[in-house]
Amino acid sequence: MNILYLVPYAPTPIRTRPYNLIRALASRGHQVTVATLWENEDERLFLESLADKDIRVISAPLTRFQKIINLLTALPTQLPLQANYCWQPQLVNRISEQWAAGGRQWDIVHIEHLRGAKYGLQFNNKNIRVHLRSSASHFSIPIVWDSVDCISYLFEQAAQGSQDFFGRRITRLDLPRTRKFEGHLIHHFDRVLVTSQIDKDALEQLSPISQKSKSSSIVHHPPFISVLPNGVNLNYFAPDPLVRREPATLVVTGKMSYHANIAMVKHLYQDIMPLVWASQPDVKLWIVGKDPSRDIQALGQHPLVFISGTVEDVRPYLHGATLAVAPVTYGAGIQNKVLEAMACATPVVAGRKAVAALDIEHGVDGLVVDAPREFADAILTLLSNPEKCAQIGRSGRLYTETHHNWHHLAEQLEGIYHEVIHRHNCQDSYTTHS
Repeated sequence: MNILYLVPYAPTPIRTRPYNLIRALASRGHQVTVATLWENEDERLFLESLADKDIRVISAPLTRFQKIINLLTALPTQLPLQANYCWQPQLVNRISEQWAAGGRQWDIVHIEHLRGAKYGLQFNNKNIRVHLRSSASHFSIPIVWDSVDCISYLFEQAAQGSQDFFGRRITRLDLPRTRKFEGHLIHHFDRVLVTSQIDKDALEQLSPISQKSKSSSIVHHPPFISVLPNGVNLNYFAPDPLVRREPATLVVTGKMSYHANIAMVKHLYQDIMPLVWASQPDVKLWIVGKDPSRDIQALGQHPLVFISGTVEDVRPYLHGATLAVAPVTYGAGIQNKVLEAMACATPVVAGRKAVAALDIEHGVDGLVVDAPREFADAILTLLSNPEKCAQIGRSGRLYTETHHNWHHLAEQLEGIYHEVIHRHNCQDSYTTHS
């Protein structure tokens, strides 16, 4: 297949979903054109490197000034701030020029995230014609929108759980707009993808059809939403038998400027670690992730807490720690931090929110607990039982191999593409002959 894969941010390794799906699709023999934005020289150079992997790139810069203008432009409208944040007309023009130069060259368009949805609507043949410099052309290609998560579901939790006052206010402003926009979007693409059943259910509840169904006995057809989980790079995140794990050492990973991760780490430090230290005072805590907020940096004043800041490679910390912990207080979709630790055979203690999208068995693939006392007890139990630690680590690795292999997920996505293309072509044929 010839695939146009539009991502509203450079699909670098840190953006694990588009990075791995694009590479896996290309390795399966598909011709992939990536349409994306870059914000700095490192991202621009990364996009150049994709050409060495036989991946075509259409790109445009997105400056900080442009993002601010996008937010200000959206404020007086009903468009969610997230939906306008990555808007860049230059990218639309460059895609249109490529379309005009090559004729009907793409079999399917894949759009990622709420931030990319506006591009999808621009190309959606049900709404808008793409006006080219030479002519006006109907962009009649099936479009798959990968929502990834239900953003309004995440916002509902952040509006209550975020400890950032300004962030809560912005979230509450954007929440009703996002609910309405997501409910609109799921009916305007040939297929919608999400990473978990929870997000699928949340999106379906936003559908205007779903709202009508609650007060009507008439049977309404739901939107076409499919679950495509996240995977993990099993060659990159793998056990390293040559590395000796540090005794009594916990690691928590993630982007440490992200509001949900800030809330998670503060909950861990304030509510759980005092209970751990009361029983075992030598337990160390590694907080590993880029751009730690001031609140997170301040935790490094404790002699047993290490703040890494930005690291090129998180694996040495996953290999070196005794346990990985993820007491997530709110979130959506699949927590990559959990999958990466499990793939490294690092035993995981996680909150239910962290593994809600996973089919792991408590006590076998990991320990799943929520209350601070229970979470601390789970940590202490594993620290005192190396054999149980190793057993859970091995089981976690096997779980990721079975359920979260990117190549298997790319094969599943390929099947969705074929189904969508067939259905779209049948509809076109019916429209032509009716």
